[in-house]
Amino acid sequence: MAYGGGSWVTENKVLPGAYFNFISAKQASAALSDRGIATLPLELDWGPEEQIFTVERGEFETDSLKLFGYPYTAEALRPVREIFQHAKTVHFFRLNAGGEKARCSCATARHPGTRGNDLKVVIEENEASTPEKKLYDVTTYLGTTRVNFQQGLAGMAESRDNDYLVFNRESPLSATASTPLTGGTNGTAEDAAYQLYLDRAEPYAFNAMGCPSADPLIQQLFAAYAQRMREEVGKNFQVVCFRNLADHESVISLKNGLSGDTENPALVPWVTGVAAGTAANASATALAYDGEYTPDTDYTQTELAEAIQEGSFMFHREDGEVLVLRDINSFTSFTEEKGEDFSSNQIIRSIDQIANDEALAFKSRYLGKMPNDGGGRISLWNELVTLHKKYEKIRMVEDFDSEQLTVAPGETKKAVLIAEHVNIVTAMEQLYVAVYVH
Repeated sequence: MAYGGGSWVTENKVLPGAYFNFISAKQASAALSDRGIATLPLELDWGPEEQIFTVERGEFETDSLKLFGYPYTAEALRPVREIFQHAKTVHFFRLNAGGEKARCSCATARHPGTRGNDLKVVIEENEASTPEKKLYDVTTYLGTTRVNFQQGLAGMAESRDNDYLVFNRESPLSATASTPLTGGTNGTAEDAAYQLYLDRAEPYAFNAMGCPSADPLIQQLFAAYAQRMREEVGKNFQVVCFRNLADHESVISLKNGLSGDTENPALVPWVTGVAAGTAANASATALAYDGEYTPDTDYTQTELAEAIQEGSFMFHREDGEVLVLRDINSFTSFTEEKGEDFSSNQIIRSIDQIANDEALAFKSRYLGKMPNDGGGRISLWNELVTLHKKYEKIRMVEDFDSEQLTVAPGETKKAVLIAEHVNIVTAMEQLYVAVYVH
């Protein structure tokens, strides 16, 4: 279960956990959790099907061949490189399932997919082989790259499966110049695969999710999922969609396509990495695009202003550089209780940081452990005050007043009610200068 529980209207929750309401304050009238974790479903030529697999940035840089079937620089891995520009950990999911594994008489590819057709097995007689005792060396190649070498085998029964092949132990062992694997096919990315991905992703923790599809129905599914996770389950993350103005703080609506291909959602992985990897006390406004595509930035100043008003996340070109116009999400229906602040991704990251840190503190040291008496509530209050002082130190909040944070008994013996005021710091975005000339 995800502790943090979601939002609340009355104190009537059944499951143990921490429940949060963030409300815009009326205008005049312990350890901080890390960020950088993303999740992204992709169509791939190699890899496990129908399951999440987690890759660290360093692993991708050193083991991309094993993980994705291609070297780091391959064109096929562009989306993976894009998300890792700013994410440090990514939970991937292969959308195209139901493919065939490539195979030959002595081995079968470990994963389905067309990349398995580039595998081959070379069997050579070992230099220590004798007529009485034949010994062989078995080499696995992916393309022209040697990816596995096994020396001095007397029979296939002695072979060891590797990251690319599962060997047929019953196959006879004899010298062959090269035996290619054939018959590998990619499955298809059905609509149901996106739903399966969302189901599989639910137990994982992450800061941002990417929706790589331009299909409006798939995007609506992802947007609804992110909203439900935030409001009902207490799992706080943002989803990046392509031109999906969901009018909700959990959905970032990317508007830019590519130069010459304006309907292509290829920039979604990069924005997802940024949404995950940007610190809670930082903004992505004016962040330079450092990916490999050429974003379409053919927008006038009027169109850029309209894009901000409609809740679109935009790139624009300035002095030859492609920059994030403004770090915003799709929320635009401002109210007194939920004001314009909630359209700022920096503020959403900040309140998510607060929710995650406080829920983790409650789960680790108070849930089912600490008596709900005056002493227990004072202990919880002290922990929350310490957290807020850390937020103030990293300039995520300012003007924190511990007297405005209260921990009181709830409506039942097991409930605790916390009320806190936070003044979140955001990055400067607009400069107004009055110059008086004498």
